[in-house]
Amino acid sequence: MTPALGPDATGVGWVYQYALVGKELSLAELRSLQDWVVRFGVSKADGVSEVASVGGFVKQYSIVVDPPRMRAQGVTLADIGQAVRDSNMDTGGRTVEISEFEFMVRGRGYLKGTADIEAITLMTKSDVPLRLSDVAQVEIVPDERRGITELNGDGEVASGIVLQRVGSNALTVIDNAKEALADVQKSLPEGTEIVPVYDRSTLINSAIETLKGTLFEESLVVAAVTIIFLLHLRSALVAIIMLPVAILMAFSAMKFLGLGSNIMSLGGIAIAIGAMIDAAIVMIENAHKHLERAEPGKPRLEILIDAAAEVGPALFFSLLIITVSFLPIFTLENQEGRLFGPLAFTKTFSMAAAAILSVTLVPALMVIFVRGHIVPEHKNPVNRLLIAFYRPIIRAVLKALGLTIIVALAALVATIWPARQLGSEFMPSLDEGTLMYMPTTLPGISVTKAAKLMQMQDRIIISFP
Repeated sequence: MTPALGPDATGVGWVYQYALVGKELSLAELRSLQDWVVRFGVSKADGVSEVASVGGFVKQYSIVVDPPRMRAQGVTLADIGQAVRDSNMDTGGRTVEISEFEFMVRGRGYLKGTADIEAITLMTKSDVPLRLSDVAQVEIVPDERRGITELNGDGEVASGIVLQRVGSNALTVIDNAKEALADVQKSLPEGTEIVPVYDRSTLINSAIETLKGTLFEESLVVAAVTIIFLLHLRSALVAIIMLPVAILMAFSAMKFLGLGSNIMSLGGIAIAIGAMIDAAIVMIENAHKHLERAEPGKPRLEILIDAAAEVGPALFFSLLIITVSFLPIFTLENQEGRLFGPLAFTKTFSMAAAAILSVTLVPALMVIFVRGHIVPEHKNPVNRLLIAFYRPIIRAVLKALGLTIIVALAALVATIWPARQLGSEFMPSLDEGTLMYMPTTLPGISVTKAAKLMQMQDRIIISFP
């Protein structure tokens, strides 16, 4: 085994893939374009670690020797191999001074085609050179391949896989790669195009849209709950304003620590949104209660301060308890730590921000927005209906304390068997919107047969709408 320096990328760095399609070009020509034109153009894009080429035929020179001629001339295969190696190199010749200027002397000896290889001198007999063409024939043939790339059942193509550098922003890398491909497209032969095959930016944008949708839905729910139970529109603004401020604080902490926005980090914020808003709703409801029961003539500011001071410490420490609940995840190592670490960080940042805002921003916003006519609880028809439904139940429960506890324990025990049947897995399924079909064949199948089977399967799959 020979150690070699690999690309600074990881197994999840596969962010973009494209196919090179040209009806007028052969697979060897498409692969040559990919290896010598497109790949270098995309590799210079910022954040790209490597562009791996797949599919097509890799062009190579093949020397087909003639054993009788070699035997007659006394030439061995080792002589031919050594002669080709010696003839395919540049040589430095120091410098030459001409007219007070130095010029570098260099012997350019790299082979450029079949003619150069055929002209290689193997030996000299009686001042007559024996060339490679005298004992062998040089041909351009495809290299042996161990993989193929097929597109939509239309046939084989050459393809490139863009890998991002470790720590790079995947969305930025994809945008840079697309810009580089657009520039390279202008220099390709007519009729040749670059077709996108896989684009992770779709998944990233979907995750961002999910977070936006969750934030918007949560704001609507908070506003609806506040308006329905308190009959006060301006009070809903307290919670609605507090939520995005807490999320911005979490993003600021992510920026400070160098955490990127990915599925797991955004998922941590989405999980925390529901708990982040609880403190604001409780404090608003308590403020309404104090205003409802306040003595006539007591200053409104003093009432709101008393209401916030009454529940503020309890709300702050309750959110801190939720915050530290994710701390054990930070002890995970290796793959688990890298996967769930961003989620634990963003969940902790969000809850910590909500705890701080619950005793700072929320009381200040209540002073601004909680004003005007406050509807008492007994005058709200929704509250009256729920209280009428709740009071008989709580009375019955308090009268039968032992039975209530026994029923609760029995319900807990009854959940043990279903919980054991659920099963578990380390990686939950992720609906990325991209289907990855990986067929398995019998061992030893040839590349030619595999290509036919793959083309047939692709045609069947693409026939479905």
